[in-house]
Order: sequence, then structure tokens, then C-alpha cells
Amino acid sequence: MTSGDSTSTVSGSGSPRRSDATRGAILAAARERFAADGYERATIRAIARDANIDPSMVMRYYRNKEGLFAAAVAIDLRLPNLSGAHSRQDAGRILVEHFLDMWENNEVLTALLRVGVTNQAGAERMQGILRDQLLPVTRQVCPDPEQVPTRAALLASQLLGLALTRYVLRMPPAVELARSEIVAWLAPTIQRYLTAPSP
Repeated sequence: MTSGDSTSTVSGSGSPRRSDATRGAILAAARERFAADGYERATIRAIARDANIDPSMVMRYYRNKEGLFAAAVAIDLRLPNLSGAHSRQDAGRILVEHFLDMWENNEVLTALLRVGVTNQAGAERMQGILRDQLLPVTRQVCPDPEQVPTRAALLASQLLGLALTRYVLRMPPAVELARSEIVAWLAPTIQRYLTAPSP
């Protein structure tokens, strides 16, 4: 929740507690609706109906479907442990294959990327996911702790760039690449970002 949640009221006459309950009902309904219908088919009207509130209340709190989606979704990237010696040497391939599995099997993650490139709330949610989940994995293999944020950002630039061109923009050359080709092209770059000496 945002910092203003504890002081907002409903229709100017409700209590902070009622406001929190309304937000909770909206988010619970949104999570279920997005999971059932997917991002594109889910509507504010349907989510409001599920939460037993007027659609205008959803718009009041979250402005639009993009903002609501960003607030509602929680994504666990289930990143592999790279701390073992063998994993460190093969971290690039392991991560590329893992993210390909995630992008191809997690519609919510793809939808969040789509929202993130056009909506500030979506961008902040994506940044938070990458910060909280990608930094610890990068720290496992990075040779210099001070470079972890930079190397994680470079790692994200490659993985998100692939996802954007292949799964969101669906650029034909990116879509047509076989999985083995993607791994062959991308894994050495990811490995270099993670473990190579600083240039």
C-alpha cells in the first residue's frame, strides 16, 4: 500500500479503516480476476462487481487498469541458487534458460512488462521485483560486491530486452529464434556481465 493509505477516506465520510478494507477488497478481487481472465480480458467493471463496490471507487484509488494491475500482482521469479562452483561457471546459461521458462509460462510477468513500459506504477513494481530478487542472485557470483547493482542492471537490460522484443513487441526475427539459439547468443553475454573482471 502507498504511504497515503492510512489517512484516506471513502467518499469523504468514511474512516481510514474502511478505506483500507476497500483497498483490500479491490486488490483481492483484482488478483482473482487477473488470474482467471488474464490482463487483457479483465475489466475494471468486473473487478468492481467482484469486490461489491462501484467501479468509480476502483478508479479513485488506482486511476486505471494498469495502476490496479501493478498494485495487485506479486511475482516470484523463483531464481536458481548460483552459489555453487559449477553454477557460478554456468550462471549465464542457467539464468537465460530460467527466464525463457518464466516468460513463456507466466502470462502475468509478460503483462507486467507490457504495463511497465507505459505506466509508472508498473515500472516501479517491475523495478522492485528485479531489485529484491535479481540483486541477491547477482551477489552470489559477482567478483566485486560494489559492482552488484551495476551488473544486475546490465543483466536486466539483456533479459528484459529479449522479453520486450520477443514476447511484447513480437519482432519477427526475435520470435523466430529457436530457444537453443537464444541461449547460445545470450548466455555468454550474461556470464560476462556477472563474472568477468571489470573493464
